[in-house]
Amino acid sequence: MVVVSAPEDAVVLAPPSPPDRPIEDVGAAVRDALRFPLAGPALESLVRRGARVTLLVESPALPIPAPAKDPRQVAVVAAAEELERLGVPTERQTILVAAGLARRPSRRSVESLVTPGFALRFHGEVAVHDAEDPGLVEVGSHAGRPFRVHPALVEADAVVSVSAAETVLHGGPAALIAAADAETIRAATAESLLETHLAPGWDLALALERALESRTRLIGASLVLDLPRLGGALRGYPYDPEAVDRVGRSRFAGAFRFLPASVRARTLSALPLEVTASAAFAGTPSVAHAEALVRSVENEAAPLDEPLDALCIGIPRTTPFLPRERPNALLAATLGLGLALRLWRNRFPVRDGGTVVLVSPLRRRFAHPTQQPYRTFFQAIRGGRDAERLAEAERGAAADPRAIRAYREGRTCHPRLPFADWDACRPALERLGTVVVAGCRDSVAARQLGFVPTHGVAAALQMAHGIAGGSPRVGFLLSPPYFPLDVGTG
Repeated sequence: MVVVSAPEDAVVLAPPSPPDRPIEDVGAAVRDALRFPLAGPALESLVRRGARVTLLVESPALPIPAPAKDPRQVAVVAAAEELERLGVPTERQTILVAAGLARRPSRRSVESLVTPGFALRFHGEVAVHDAEDPGLVEVGSHAGRPFRVHPALVEADAVVSVSAAETVLHGGPAALIAAADAETIRAATAESLLETHLAPGWDLALALERALESRTRLIGASLVLDLPRLGGALRGYPYDPEAVDRVGRSRFAGAFRFLPASVRARTLSALPLEVTASAAFAGTPSVAHAEALVRSVENEAAPLDEPLDALCIGIPRTTPFLPRERPNALLAATLGLGLALRLWRNRFPVRDGGTVVLVSPLRRRFAHPTQQPYRTFFQAIRGGRDAERLAEAERGAAADPRAIRAYREGRTCHPRLPFADWDACRPALERLGTVVVAGCRDSVAARQLGFVPTHGVAAALQMAHGIAGGSPRVGFLLSPPYFPLDVGTG
């Protein structure tokens, strides 16, 4: 928790409050959506009694922070129960969990994707996708690149994807990408996570969706998740200005930074946290996801009249994937540059050549063995960060048999993931002039990534003033949770 004294003319960016009346029965909403889809036939027209059906579930890495109880758990159970009603018992169902290039979920993590009662009575198969499995099935190609996907997607009589509309690369047809081969997953990129025309990964997902539709029946359910609600000492934050002022002036906030890191982590994780859903849509995965994403952005976006000269972003001490861990320097940068600064519509929120301040210790600490590929990344950029050098290093990492074996055994992420994370930072880095790290504890790591380390936020803002050559227009992103920015045209 960092409390900053903002200038009087600063722009404080906070999301609107979550809807007061979310869906009370998420399961009923999902069942209704599957019976009355936006596009394509209803679920009952796609499956016959006794059919083999695959339920595709994406690892719920977003939002951050995430609660233990998630509406997606209820949604998966509702889809499975709807299949049972149509004559497809759980013995004929397969739950396929797709995590992309992230660490393959453990059995305990997989069980947390549904409600405890359903986990006990489910008698079907549970498969965790392996992007390096030699048994992946080729289903087509896009721009000369073949698609290879998990066999459960093509051997089933029908596929039902259940996800939440977080971004164009999370949920909907992107869940199909997360169940494909490593090269296809790696190719799913985006300059903005909310603009489909700036996301080659969206076009890739649509191509894969069409390829799968030629092999099997396909329908998707997409939830509109509300932003997380915090309770306890942080009740109302960051939505209510009075709550923000209360938290900033409290003795708790002043003393919090003096507590040991382990105590701070336990204190924050113990706070009540709730995520609700405000709508559910179904249809072909791309149509349902697009409608849900539009609704989600309308509910959560904060308006910004024009781009800022400098923007200050808080970076939580967690990872953008599951299971949560303390982030290394690259993961911390990915949260700010690759996630928060890609959640924009219309225009990039910082002017060209502007400054971003990341509030993070930015340490090169790599949880072993789960973050070992990131250690390899930092070794690769010692000689520079040019595209050719990084491409060669990525090819070498992807060909390392020990790294691939560690990924397949669920001990670490895929060796390509650090390079994908750095690529996610690229759109912001190409627009920005300077990235300053406030509170940096590892100046070597910051400089390796091309950032400027400083001791605190005050020093970072002084640097932003000097770069702007006057009085810059400074914004502060009250986060996490991260939320969309709807940037006007001036």
